[in-house]
Amino acid sequence: MTGTDVQKEAEDSGPSGYAAARLRLLTEETRSGPPRRAALAELTDDWLTGLFAAGAEGLRGASLVAVGGYGRGELSPRSDLDLLLLHDGSDIKAVAALADRLWYPVWDLGLDLDHSVRTPAEARKTAGEDLKVQLGLLDARHIAGDLGLTASLRTAVLADWRNQAPKRLPELQELCAERAERQGELQYLLEPDLKEARGGLRDATALRAVAASWLADAPREGLADARRRLLDVRDALHLATGRATDRLALQEQDQVAAELGLLDADTLLRQVYEAARLVSYASDVTWREVGRVLRSRAVRPRLRAMLGGGRALGGGKPTAERSPLAEGVVEQDGEVVLARAARPERDPVLPLRAAAAAAQAGLPLSLHAVRRLAATVRPVPTPWPAEAREQLVTLLGSGRPTIEVWEALEAEGLITRLLPDWERVRCRPQRNAVHLWTVDRHLIETAVRASEFTRRVSRPDLLLVAALLHDIGKGWPGDHSVAGEIIAKDVAARIGFDRHDVTVIATLVRHHLLLIDTATRRDLEDPATVRSVAEAVGSQGTLELLHALTEADALATGPAAWSSWRGSLVADLVQRVAAVLAGDVPDDPEEAAPTAEQERLALEAAATGSPVLALRAQTEPPAGQEPSGDPEPLGVELLIAVPDQPGVLPAVAGVLAMHRLTVRTAELRSLHLPDGVDGSVLLLDWRVAAEYGSLPQAARLRSDLVRALDGSLDIAGRLAERDAAYPRRRGVVAPAARVSVHPAASRLATVIEVRSQDAPGLLFRIGRALEDASVRVRSAHVSTLGANAVDAFYVTGPEGAPLPGDEAASVARKLEETLRG
Repeated sequence: MTGTDVQKEAEDSGPSGYAAARLRLLTEETRSGPPRRAALAELTDDWLTGLFAAGAEGLRGASLVAVGGYGRGELSPRSDLDLLLLHDGSDIKAVAALADRLWYPVWDLGLDLDHSVRTPAEARKTAGEDLKVQLGLLDARHIAGDLGLTASLRTAVLADWRNQAPKRLPELQELCAERAERQGELQYLLEPDLKEARGGLRDATALRAVAASWLADAPREGLADARRRLLDVRDALHLATGRATDRLALQEQDQVAAELGLLDADTLLRQVYEAARLVSYASDVTWREVGRVLRSRAVRPRLRAMLGGGRALGGGKPTAERSPLAEGVVEQDGEVVLARAARPERDPVLPLRAAAAAAQAGLPLSLHAVRRLAATVRPVPTPWPAEAREQLVTLLGSGRPTIEVWEALEAEGLITRLLPDWERVRCRPQRNAVHLWTVDRHLIETAVRASEFTRRVSRPDLLLVAALLHDIGKGWPGDHSVAGEIIAKDVAARIGFDRHDVTVIATLVRHHLLLIDTATRRDLEDPATVRSVAEAVGSQGTLELLHALTEADALATGPAAWSSWRGSLVADLVQRVAAVLAGDVPDDPEEAAPTAEQERLALEAAATGSPVLALRAQTEPPAGQEPSGDPEPLGVELLIAVPDQPGVLPAVAGVLAMHRLTVRTAELRSLHLPDGVDGSVLLLDWRVAAEYGSLPQAARLRSDLVRALDGSLDIAGRLAERDAAYPRRRGVVAPAARVSVHPAASRLATVIEVRSQDAPGLLFRIGRALEDASVRVRSAHVSTLGANAVDAFYVTGPEGAPLPGDEAASVARKLEETLRG
């Protein structure tokens, strides 16, 4: 039977004919999705038009209007009918009788009805008082009666909405936020509400309302398809249950999947999650745009007043201030955008650099920037250059802001281009009541939790990457830990880690459940239990990482996965395993023989009594990393020889910070000069990177270093002035600095280790604090891992002996207070 036949059957047989035609339409296998919803709305329109014509004979100044979902023509099988009987107030009794002729047949068929009877003035007044009513009227559609009456109401309601948008849109945003708080996020729930949860049909309708205000518009790409997919699932849910429900319960998911012709319930949920994720991202972008527009409207009158009534900046729009964040990346109007000089097509690391800068600043990536990157950036070379790996680690270690930035990259397909294995875990449901998140979101949550523990481990970069990859095997058949180990090896090698680090990351992924399973299911008093864990872990460093990963994983899973009791069991196991591995105490570092160039610089410094330095671009990759084929420099190698004197470390570090050079690695040591050469020389062999791409001149560096050492250059004041001139919003609340003493690490010196958030001038502050403590830095080993600094200082007293225990503890305590201040 054709659609015309169905409508004719409904018209010929009254309510019973409409019911039969409706049933026939809903059971047609050849029609589903948007065509069926449109046909159902059209069928209902024709039936109600007949009821209106029969009941309104002789009545003028009245019309029947569909609002809400029915007004949009989106009738699901069990949707209620949202109807407004509109009248001009000239014949109240006739209108009341007409209402009875309309509402009762609807109720008699068992259909849900949301109805009202109002004049245009009453409708506008109610809409002004009730935001939900106003939203429904934005989709008003004429069904029967006086078309002019309906059209005038639509025109007035839209005008009211646009005029009141600065007030009503913040109300709508608050309404959406409150609903999200109650219902949760559709893209993660095992039993989601397709309509009310964040990212559901209500949010899609809110985006339509924003667009109708003409104040802002949502990203259109994919949004209509996402809405259609959610409506299709709701249709199938109504048919499967026979009820007007929006809750996709577990027991109905298989039947709904079959109704839609999908493989299984997991495939169904993944499609729902993908649609919800798109709606959620579009909502985030749209509400940011609304806020920006409203802020600019509030600022313009003040600017005009300040300029004596004239238009700002010579009659044009005020230009938003642009503050640099990283090479090719700036902050503008509360978002991270690309600099005007940025060239994504020539800079494959730019997406990671922009993402890391945004997360560190606690700012969103602009939609335009992400789309430009997705459209133009070329692939990162394999293996990744060191900067790309460092930027990924910085992004992962940025805490809670990482999530929003990661979702922006994900929305434009950049994550799967950087990490192809991500596709198998993207939007993958976890049918486990303990888990709060999909697999991909759980991995990001684990990295966020792990960022809180970066001060507990000596290799925070390995911890963060292992956190990102620990469940990557859940996209493959079999034991996800075994599959994940293979994938993690490949990914870690591809992003540029050396063989040792690749092995550690793979071990962490393979055994990420080992500690919690053993601690809660095995007898820890049995030596064999502890030995088996020690054999699997292999080293103290890996055990330290695994302990932190275990806690981060459990905390990211959900409140039922971690407790103080579980934490105490795991800590007990770790302590026992550490005792077994206690033989791995590091020896004193062997001092490498100086190269010919190092010796030349040292002899020149000893002869002249002043600093000597060499600065050159480093184009060879570090040991263990394959060449990338990228001609761009990997960094700058800086060799400095300085006659041994107090204050060398803070002076050099401060000068580099003044010139916006970021220290990646650093070695400081005393150099033994050949016999017959008087004095001693400190040799500094550092790898640095220009913060914004321009390299300093060696002569300028040397000049400033000479002034810093003789006290004529106020480094602290210059750094403070620079920071004050470029205020930035700091989005990351990093874990507090942690300073510890390792008395057994060296026989010749006291080892003080600093783990802290990297920041401009950090090494200067550390060096100055050690100088103030009257200790001598015998050697320093500095490394920057993403946004984390892990620095070891071998210090002695003035006489060259290791510090007594209480004195070492006091130095560490004061240094920690300095860094936290």
